Amino acid sequence: MLVIPYTKMVWLRFKCSSLYLGFLIFFLPICQRNRMAIAQEDLGSVCDDAQGNYTNNSTYKANLDHLLSTLTTHQIDYGFYNFSYGHDHKAYAIGLCRGDVMPDSCQTCLNKSRTLLAQNCPTQIDAVAWYDDCMLRYSDRNLFGVMDLSPTRFVVLPSNASDPRFTQLATDLLQELTPKAASGDSRFKYATGRTSVPNFPVIYGAVQCTPDLLSNDCTNCLLSSIAQNQDVYDRVARVRIMKPSCSIRFDIDRVFQDPPASTPPPIFANTTTTSSQGNRTRRLVFIFVPIIVVAVVAALLLIIIILRARNSPKNGSPNVESLQFDFDTIRVATDGFSDENQLGRGGFGAVYKGRLPDGQNIAVKRLFQGSNERDDEFKNEIVLVAKLQHRNLVQLLGFCFNRNEKLLIYEFVENSSLEKFLFNPIKREILDWKTRYNIIEGIVRGLIYLHEDSQLRIIHRDLKASNILLDAEMNAKISDFGTAKLFMHDQTQGDTRKIIGTYGYMAPEYAWNGQFSIKLDVFSFGILVLEIVTGQKNNRAQTNKEIVETLVNYAWRNWQSGNALDIVDPCLKSGSKIEMARCIHIGLLCVQENPLERPTMTTVLLMLNSGSITLPRPSQPAFFINSTCSQMSPQFEDHSSTHDLNDLSITELYPR
Repeated sequence: MLVIPYTKMVWLRFKCSSLYLGFLIFFLPICQRNRMAIAQEDLGSVCDDAQGNYTNNSTYKANLDHLLSTLTTHQIDYGFYNFSYGHDHKAYAIGLCRGDVMPDSCQTCLNKSRTLLAQNCPTQIDAVAWYDDCMLRYSDRNLFGVMDLSPTRFVVLPSNASDPRFTQLATDLLQELTPKAASGDSRFKYATGRTSVPNFPVIYGAVQCTPDLLSNDCTNCLLSSIAQNQDVYDRVARVRIMKPSCSIRFDIDRVFQDPPASTPPPIFANTTTTSSQGNRTRRLVFIFVPIIVVAVVAALLLIIIILRARNSPKNGSPNVESLQFDFDTIRVATDGFSDENQLGRGGFGAVYKGRLPDGQNIAVKRLFQGSNERDDEFKNEIVLVAKLQHRNLVQLLGFCFNRNEKLLIYEFVENSSLEKFLFNPIKREILDWKTRYNIIEGIVRGLIYLHEDSQLRIIHRDLKASNILLDAEMNAKISDFGTAKLFMHDQTQGDTRKIIGTYGYMAPEYAWNGQFSIKLDVFSFGILVLEIVTGQKNNRAQTNKEIVETLVNYAWRNWQSGNALDIVDPCLKSGSKIEMARCIHIGLLCVQENPLERPTMTTVLLMLNSGSITLPRPSQPAFFINSTCSQMSPQFEDHSSTHDLNDLSITELYPR
């Protein structure tokens, strides 16, 4: 038996330990660097020249540099960064890491991507880059909460597999994961899964959206990507499809992990105590800590309940008192409701421009003193509109009661109504195709909020060009909820005896039978889209070979003959002809006679943003609008004649 002296044995152990430690020191960083190189794989970037370029001494460049330099200095626990910087020419940036990436790797990826993206797109205002671990984009427009389906980056990784079953299995898996991701909260929208069949490789999948998206937008973005995968790839086993707002991945060689679990803070103990003392201490901690936590939480909840009870009205509606303005403040702001400040007159009152002491511009609706609107109806307007908060809706700032005076105070929208531009032979030149397309998309998003995403379900019932206001950046804001119809969340359609709206925009089932649903607004939107594309009013007769027809008839006839682009506004000398033709097609889908055949506004948004979706063929539009419309039922109440800037009338809540 070999006997080794103790001192020599210790020396051998030291040498072995040293060799092992040296191995770790030398080789482990190499392995880590290789792993990081794979994780930081550049999947491509897009520099959008269409959005314009900036110069090195521009305000936007300074704002962007500051924003990117501080992007990852903020503590973000869920891998989503959304920040902006600057006042004039503000810069916006969004960063998103893959759902299973650890925080340190996420920060490393974003730090690298912000450098490379600035190098790849040195002067472009709008740019986006994708890496295996993260995505980074920036722009001079607000990116938060906006679903962008383009540009799209397609990545196919090497694989020896080739089988037609890959496409269908991957599609089924990704579609199954989509609602799981879309149901996530404002911090996280990510889902992973796997699928397998006998004698076939396991397919792993992952889908993710930027968490600022609404659930419907997330769903639409993912489904659009899945549809593109079906159209573009066949028999492919490893695919990445990356969009600014979402991404899908499937692979047979890589497992996509669940999100990293949050690690609870360690419980520190006195290491010098005995085992029994440690056990006793842990038992005391386990007993008393939950009791203390519960007591603290209960106290906080009690305080919150008391504060809410004090600040909330008894009927559970919004605290309208907090929205009340002083009458003298509004009187001074409008210079005594002077004629010089009057913006227009509507069915219930006049609208004035005002300026508050803090410098904020406002639009004040002063109801006629002879108005039949009762105090309770007036408050109903406040309760309703105060709950509607969306960038594509005109915002209610407050109200005022003073004896017989009733005032509604709204945000001031700088550029008047779409009607003032669209049908003006001079101003219409300002509306290039990009601006018109953005207006259409803004209207769609506003209607989606009213129909699906708001706390209440609202049918506008009088959607038209004069009720679309344009802010300083020509973004669309839907106004005039005076004809809105309030729904319960589980109610999809109804009937009314009082028909309110504007000739030429009413769906046939509503005009003749009083049947209303969200498809009523879809019909009006279809008319509005055709007006935006053509620059012509719907009720303006088109004469061709002595045939008098409405704009809908005119559009339908040209679309059927394959000459849809012939009706495009001659002012539109540039812009995507494909988008123009697609908008005409969508408009005709929205004005179909059968409301069940009309798409929802969510589907319309998907049609607008996904060129890969094949649009169905529209059926013949409803031709009830013609030269005999003046002989229609006297129950019509037309609000179209005197609307002007910020002309917002009073919402009427009808019995259900």
